[in-house]
Amino acid sequence: MTDTASGVLPDHRLRAMIDAGEIAADPAVTAGQIQPASLDLRLGTVAYRVRASFLAGEGNKLSDRLPEFEMHRMDLSKGAVLEKGCVYVVPLMERLALPAGVSAVANAKSSTGRVDCLTRVITDGGTEFDRIAPGYAGPLYAEICPRSFSVLVKPGLALNQIRFRRGEAVLDDDELRNRHADTPLVTGTDRAVIDDGLGFSVDLQPETGTLVGYRAKPHAGVIDLTQIGAHDVAEFWEEVRSDRGRIILDPGAFYILVSREAVTIPPDCAAEMAPYLAMVGEFRVHYAGFFDPGFGHGIPARGVLEVRCHEAPFVLEHGQVVGRLVYERMAEAPEHLYGADLASNYQGQGLKLSKHFKA
Repeated sequence: MTDTASGVLPDHRLRAMIDAGEIAADPAVTAGQIQPASLDLRLGTVAYRVRASFLAGEGNKLSDRLPEFEMHRMDLSKGAVLEKGCVYVVPLMERLALPAGVSAVANAKSSTGRVDCLTRVITDGGTEFDRIAPGYAGPLYAEICPRSFSVLVKPGLALNQIRFRRGEAVLDDDELRNRHADTPLVTGTDRAVIDDGLGFSVDLQPETGTLVGYRAKPHAGVIDLTQIGAHDVAEFWEEVRSDRGRIILDPGAFYILVSREAVTIPPDCAAEMAPYLAMVGEFRVHYAGFFDPGFGHGIPARGVLEVRCHEAPFVLEHGQVVGRLVYERMAEAPEHLYGADLASNYQGQGLKLSKHFKA
């Protein structure tokens, strides 16, 4: 791959990496996997049920450590159910041979996070989840832990995505303020909260009605992640309503809420919703969080919040800051923008469940 400016690598650079063998796969990467600023990663043909989550650790191959934790393995070729509360390791179809100056970060796809399926990428020699050092050469694996629902998966299904960058790409707060003053990055609020990224707050006072979110039912059935628009909402979710601008989060429960702000990702930027830990330590927001260039550009779109409450009941109030969006500059403009030429499930979204549910 030829040298480029620092920043997140766009779609045409990903194609160049594929042509150069820096991204390889069996079977070959398809055009549909390439997003404006990321690449979808596909599950392979086998899943290993393991006793616990683990990292390979420096100097170790993950395949060498699997026997320490493996309980049994499952053939995914005809589809298989990954049970909630269990941990699985699945070799991915893609592998990398990164140049020295290019690093990568992975994340769950939006639809994966919205069904509360915790999934992270791990590598040989890895000491962190979802972080891949410059120059890494080797296979990729997905660690999958369904939290609220058991899920059916098949080979080729994309639960994770990966983003590549050269050098430093994060916009600092001064850059964000200048950009927001020139062209608003958020609307629907009195002011932008910019502090180590762009703050998100929760909407618990909808303009119409009292529906503010959804809570996962504790004893629901299996979600077939290969099926779009096939599942009844009422079988898996309880509606959360409020006419007082607040709700009480129950310990251990998983919620889908929505941001008060509509957000814009300019064509020359990408963004990531950073996991947000409340200072009181009672809830965690957002398990999935890549925002591609063009998200909300010209079509207001709000951020969907995936919220899990921890040890104690917690009162969440309208306008409370619960999330943080970190913007990164693109190394070059992508050839395609989110929602413009691509089939984009969440452009213009408000409160919205994953694409697997009937509208």
